[in-house]
Amino acid sequence: MSYFKHHVFFCCNQREPGDTCCNNHNATGMQTYAKDRIAALGLKGRGKIRINKAGCLDRCDEGPVLVVYPDNVWYTYIDKEDIDEIIDEHLVHGRIVTRLRLPDAA
Repeated sequence: MSYFKHHVFFCCNQREPGDTCCNNHNATGMQTYAKDRIAALGLKGRGKIRINKAGCLDRCDEGPVLVVYPDNVWYTYIDKEDIDEIIDEHLVHGRIVTRLRLPDAA
């Protein structure tokens, strides 16, 4: 069994001005929001959920992006409502949010 039930990584990479990067879409703010929401729901900690910042996850052109492990499900999002949906549906109820899911690598 892994230490966390789910480990979520938000790409918070910041590239040079003019380059595509997740942080240009408020990725750091969305990561902080998700981390606070998980804590408020009592879902933070061992055996539960961990929300982390990551450097470049190499999918910035599809971003902003986050990935949920161990499920290996990649998502994009626009706002807090999308983050809430990923938390409520995927992390709490185990249902993948198809409309926000990125395709797997070919």
